[in-house]
Amino acid sequence: MNTLHDRTLADIVLSGPTTAPVLEHYGLDYCCKGGRSLAQSCAEKGLDVAEVARTLQSALSIPLEDVHAVRPETMGLTDLADHIERVHHRYVESAMPSLLEHTKKIAAVHGKAHPELLEVRDLFAVCAGELAKHMKKEELILFPQIRRMEKARAMGLSVPPPPFGSVANPIAMMEQEHAAEGDRLARIRDLTNDYAVPADGCTTYQLTFKELKRFEEDLHVHVHLENHLLFPKALRMEAGK
Repeated sequence: MNTLHDRTLADIVLSGPTTAPVLEHYGLDYCCKGGRSLAQSCAEKGLDVAEVARTLQSALSIPLEDVHAVRPETMGLTDLADHIERVHHRYVESAMPSLLEHTKKIAAVHGKAHPELLEVRDLFAVCAGELAKHMKKEELILFPQIRRMEKARAMGLSVPPPPFGSVANPIAMMEQEHAAEGDRLARIRDLTNDYAVPADGCTTYQLTFKELKRFEEDLHVHVHLENHLLFPKALRMEAGK
């Protein structure tokens, strides 16, 4: 059996950034549900695990020098937190106003013929509000503590415990919030039949679905970097490992 079958989705993506688009194509969640094996995830989706594994293996065979992408797994904690803020937090902030406007517009214009757009509008409004609060908590509370830990270790100093006791406490909260927003966006994808624009969809309709698809894909990368790289590294550092 292909060894990929038993590896978790998160581990597969960590081993090669070219595998993320493959998992996106098959609708396999490597961020919030990244701890599941490829075999289990394919079984739940009714996918042929051998086919998916072959596609992933082809993606993994691309030489790293041919992959023009940042390699977050090689970064220290501070650089990784900076990268997440600079790339993903700023993207979310820039994308939300347009998506809020466009989801409202297509719901108003097409909602009678496509009532699911009313739920899409409401779901995204909640998602935008929750993500805005979530990112502020990371930027003002969790990430500064992570940076302090790494700086102190580099200087051979101890870090006074934060008011929240351990980074494990805000990390647990962040992971719960990641799962909630992942589920919310997955619901939008289901409502829109994987962002399929109907025959009567106008240009704004098409644009909105493209924006929603990109937003969800970016959130998958964003959550993956935190859940499977930044947070585990921070927990190990706090434990002195």
